[in-house]
Amino acid sequence: MKVLFAANPEKAHFLPMVPLAWALRTAGHEVRIACQPKFAPVVTQAGLTAVPVGRDGDLWDLMPRHPDYRGTQWRPAYGLPVPYEVAEFPEKATPEYLEESYAAILHYWHKPACFPMIGGLVEFARAWEPDLVLWEPLCFAGPIAALASGAAHGRILWSTDVFGVTRSFPAAGDPLGDWLGAYARKHGGEFTEELVTGQFTIDQLPASLRLPTSLETVPMQYLPHGGPASIPDWLRRPPDKPRVALSMGISLTDHEAGYSVAVQDVLDHLVKLDVEVVATLPDVEKAKLASIPDGVRIVPYAPLEALAATCSAVVSHGGFGTFLTTARHAVPQLCTPWDFDGPVFAARAAAQGGALAVRADQATGEVVADAVSRLLSEHPFRERAAALREEIRAMPTPNAVAEQLAAQYRRGS
Repeated sequence: MKVLFAANPEKAHFLPMVPLAWALRTAGHEVRIACQPKFAPVVTQAGLTAVPVGRDGDLWDLMPRHPDYRGTQWRPAYGLPVPYEVAEFPEKATPEYLEESYAAILHYWHKPACFPMIGGLVEFARAWEPDLVLWEPLCFAGPIAALASGAAHGRILWSTDVFGVTRSFPAAGDPLGDWLGAYARKHGGEFTEELVTGQFTIDQLPASLRLPTSLETVPMQYLPHGGPASIPDWLRRPPDKPRVALSMGISLTDHEAGYSVAVQDVLDHLVKLDVEVVATLPDVEKAKLASIPDGVRIVPYAPLEALAATCSAVVSHGGFGTFLTTARHAVPQLCTPWDFDGPVFAARAAAQGGALAVRADQATGEVVADAVSRLLSEHPFRERAAALREEIRAMPTPNAVAEQLAAQYRRGS
């Protein structure tokens, strides 16, 4: 079977695809990863075969179109953008609001992010004739190429499915559907909801963390892949005190927006708990610190799967990969989300019971230290974290999903 993956040039969108891509590859199937040209090294670094298509048009290079771009810097607003915040606040989902909001996000996000790949991906798909196209939910070039080449196709999620949930609300008009429909007609088809939500959706979240949806879902166990890594000597030794990791991700600092959490204040208060703190901070954030308290180790990077396994608690931005990697080790967590899906995801995590959630701009040192103290001392957090680990382990592995996809979607089967 030939399987074509398609992803926009964002590591957080591509890396969750890697375990399934390798499961298909090691099962004997042909696998290709379509991406914009400058993202190809990220794909090949994962040991997979990249197909650079179209031209480079990194979304972040186009941020001046975005309403959260102020002055010379991208400063994202709290929570989900329009229209996807209706997944969290359904009372906002009036038909008129949805039409207006889809038109806005199509202009400043979906079109500029997807257009550079569409023509090249369609051309490659028609020539290669994949059996199946798997695309992340913001890479609309994927379903267009699948339609043009006659392939089956589905989404592979990298977080909660706010996109699918939003489509369940009726809109007065459908700018996103109109845009995709024009491509469908160009390639001999018509618009259907499959161009937005896929013929099926691979969801790596356990049921307790998902948003309710009526879409056809293929559950798959999350397996961490963070790229090349090596385990340093200090991480091979057990900590002398309970270890607390601080991992705020890099998505904001990559684009110079900076963290919303006051890192210095958090570090100063955490060490008062008589714990060892390991903070993974890029150099730009480390340089902002006035001092490094005793008992704090700062590193630019540590393989999270290895680090989380040694921790008694983890404080993070609540990102999909960070949270699930930590959850695999039954470690209680404090999520301090800020932008996009973080707040709604953190709320689901807190409701499950193995985590606490505090919005980033309210995560002072005192608040974070109090929350971590609770995670360390209150047994129910450990119990619920252990339950979440078992829920994750019970899900089908990427190998099992690869077998299922091959049986169902091989051409002629």
